Amino acid sequence: MRRFICLVIALVAMPVAVAAQSTETLADIRQELSVLYVEVQKLNRELSTTGGAGTATGGQSLLDRVNTIESELARLTAKTEELELRIARVVKDGSNRIGDLEFRLCELEANCDIGQLSEGTTLGGVEVSEGALPITQPSDDPAVEMAVGEKADFDRAEEALAAGNWAEAAEMFAAFRANYPGGPLTDQAGIMRGDALEGAGDLTGAARAYLDVFSAAPEGPMAADALYNLGRALGQLGQTEEACVTLSEVGVRFPGSDAVLEAQSARQNLGCP
Repeated sequence: MRRFICLVIALVAMPVAVAAQSTETLADIRQELSVLYVEVQKLNRELSTTGGAGTATGGQSLLDRVNTIESELARLTAKTEELELRIARVVKDGSNRIGDLEFRLCELEANCDIGQLSEGTTLGGVEVSEGALPITQPSDDPAVEMAVGEKADFDRAEEALAAGNWAEAAEMFAAFRANYPGGPLTDQAGIMRGDALEGAGDLTGAARAYLDVFSAAPEGPMAADALYNLGRALGQLGQTEEACVTLSEVGVRFPGSDAVLEAQSARQNLGCP
């Protein structure tokens, strides 16, 4: 999977590689690494005791002491689960950002082969299971919590897209993904940002937007749609061979998805073998 993603990244990045080298410096990447270091230090402080531990149970009856201990145990269990979720989010986000930095460093190095990048290790050596994090998919289920204003922001961006205000919609969806990472509408916002960029005529930007969604969650609920749209965008960019390979991956990776039929139709239109 890593090699496939790296191949597509290289194809999409080709038209903008020179610009990337001229606008981003090693100092920029060092600054981002510093930000990651600060996040790790914050996690480290979570492991430091404040000296405030201790539950007073002396002088109470046996029943009262048992009730006090049970109450404290429930509080500590809830706190542990909260911290576990927070750490899992940081591990996932940090690992993705480190992988992105490795790719960008490779772009800046003359003799670096993107296709030979190895699979990066998970931040801190922690394996993050899919069940440990919220599933990022649109849902009307009231149990799926959204941040204050999240749905309203998404709706405004969607209205701009429906009205044909492509540039405005693309900016709004980009801001939405930055403001609500990991939210139930984040991946859909990425797909719709690609649609807005397509409408504005920026096919390369659209391809990269679809790639961002797929790379962030290659097994996620929107991964099939992202991969299909990426292949379709590559075809519009004239990269027919790469588009055919990408579209064929939709059926291989997501055989039960609705995107499979769309990918097959797109392959026929491109004359794929």
